[in-house]
Amino acid sequence: MENKPHIMPAAAVKGIASGLLMMACFTMIWAGIAYGGLHAATYALVLIVFPLLGIVFIAKGIALFRIAKYFPMLTSEADIAREKKTGMWFGIIFGAEGLGIFVAINIVTNLGHADLTIPVIALVVGLHFYPLAKVFRRTVDYYLATWSTIIAICGILFTLNNIMPVNYVSAFTGIGIAIATSCYGIYMIVSGNKAIKQLPVGTIA
Repeated sequence: MENKPHIMPAAAVKGIASGLLMMACFTMIWAGIAYGGLHAATYALVLIVFPLLGIVFIAKGIALFRIAKYFPMLTSEADIAREKKTGMWFGIIFGAEGLGIFVAINIVTNLGHADLTIPVIALVVGLHFYPLAKVFRRTVDYYLATWSTIIAICGILFTLNNIMPVNYVSAFTGIGIAIATSCYGIYMIVSGNKAIKQLPVGTIA
């Protein structure tokens, strides 16, 4: 008996599409932080790659939303339950990230180190990738978590030891995290393309 090839469910395709839109947003935000830290248009020109990637992520995300209808719906009760559980944990982690950022900002501000705001936000962002790696069972999250956490810690150390001005620390941190979110977006594009290749030829009109 011939086994049919596994095709990614529509929910997973929509998840990739949503992730691409989120990465577009976050990449542009961190690129904006980096731009604000550089202050010089000449140097900031190198950041144009991030908005361009953001546009690509948005276009690909919209395209995946449109073709998600060609992928099978979840029918198994076990799969539906697993999808709901994954969504629940994603919401919890995302909410915890927001709370963590709020708490971290208040801590450094009350300690008289408002200049650490950008690095500590980056630290929370980096750390939140670790539980996501377990929830989504993706190895790439561990790499991005480690990269982002290292960037954040370096930013904190650079600031506390006066190794570079605060605006340069913001630029360094912004670029570092924008690289992480860009890599995540590229990873999602690759995953989306793999999903499309699973469909039989001629499925997409």
